[in-house]
Amino acid sequence: MTDRFALIAEHADWLALHKPAGVSFHSEAEAGFVVQAEQQYGLKLYPVHRLDKMTSGVLLLAKSSAAAAVLAEKFRRQQMEKYYLALSDCKPKRKQGWVKGDMSKARRGAWKLLSSQQQPAVTYFISQSMAGRQADPPALRAFLVKPWTGKTHQIRVAMKSLGSPILGDSLYGGRPAERGYLHAYALCFDWQGEPVALCCAPCDGGYFLSLQDELAALWPRPWQLNWPSWQQPNENSGGGA
Repeated sequence: MTDRFALIAEHADWLALHKPAGVSFHSEAEAGFVVQAEQQYGLKLYPVHRLDKMTSGVLLLAKSSAAAAVLAEKFRRQQMEKYYLALSDCKPKRKQGWVKGDMSKARRGAWKLLSSQQQPAVTYFISQSMAGRQADPPALRAFLVKPWTGKTHQIRVAMKSLGSPILGDSLYGGRPAERGYLHAYALCFDWQGEPVALCCAPCDGGYFLSLQDELAALWPRPWQLNWPSWQQPNENSGGGA
């Protein structure tokens, strides 16, 4: 099998791999990400979180069921810091801040954000205009997003609610592009008493590549920024973006 998934980091208990955009986490018409990764690396691997098909970036896979249980619990308890990059060609309602609210199913497999906050999806974002740094489209805006919770489509719904749907995310009103411009940029956690910071810049998608140097200069170590704190009152599962 072709080595599709680049190795970001390896530990005795887990692998961190780069998932390209367009690869389904679950098996559909072809083998999904986990099955393909097992074939590529010759290991039995256990999923502990997931990414949407359109989303590229860091994906963590455990090498044992015991390690998987510990890592999954860290996601559930918000002991994993997750950071995403996104691009939009629409100016947001505000440049940074919180997006909070319950989510419910909408049409065509989409979700929508509600004003209630019983079990809210909670996201914080900062953004930067990239106008003039690429030829087309002329007014892209880059977002660095930190989700505290892990609801299905959470970041995609948050971006739509800001009036800045993700470029290429047609389900939520994004302008057509060759891929959805959402990337799992970094993942930070403690493992056996040692801090782990996994970071992987986007390596596919013309607009990401055209802005590669600028994005790296803007947010080289997102976990070192002064993020506001939030404590979830009720625990819930940490899913994907």
